Amino acid sequence: MMTLSSTSPLIIAVDGPAASGKGTIARLLARHFGLPHLDTGLLYRAVGLAVRDANLDPDDPEAAAQVAQALSEDNLKDEARLRGDEAGQMASKVARHGPVRQALLQWQRDFAAQPGGAVLDGRDIGTVICPQATVKLFIEAQPEVRAARRLQDLLSQGVDTDQQTVLADLRARDARDMARADAPLRMAADAHLIDTTELDIDTAFDAARRCVELARSGAEAR
Repeated sequence: MMTLSSTSPLIIAVDGPAASGKGTIARLLARHFGLPHLDTGLLYRAVGLAVRDANLDPDDPEAAAQVAQALSEDNLKDEARLRGDEAGQMASKVARHGPVRQALLQWQRDFAAQPGGAVLDGRDIGTVICPQATVKLFIEAQPEVRAARRLQDLLSQGVDTDQQTVLADLRARDARDMARADAPLRMAADAHLIDTTELDIDTAFDAARRCVELARSGAEAR
């Protein structure tokens, strides 16, 4: 693990679509640089599940925003359920709503504002949450490859599904994420693109680490 200078907070923004590898890369970067890590998608998953549990309409912005405003640490404790496919589908629905995103905005920014810095991964970290991040990474992969990865995750959880169903779901989530009016999924102009389609996790992490170290060196030189 690398020890950071207390005078140089390091904020790493990692964005990308589902199953691109961004979460794994973000966790590895956090461990390597000794930083706290926030998977911001868990916040939206928690909101989505809370909406479902309350029998509310996920297409109702006001109802979903009220749930987001009341979100607490207790909603994030059952990570196994939050990582499930239902939570992912619900997250994609409630994340379309501007009031929901606004309700969770400060939570994410407060996390990033820790003295030494932080690693955050999601879909709008480099564009909305932390536009001032030390380094921004955008992780992507071909949809078919992402679907194959996601299929393995679901099968390991005992979910009965197949490659075509997972691919269709991923494409639908991508379409919702990229088409939403508030904070759509897109790469920041100053982000480093890492395509993991043909990379194993060690190679992808090494590429991300080098981007971070280069950006940090440039920031400290200014």
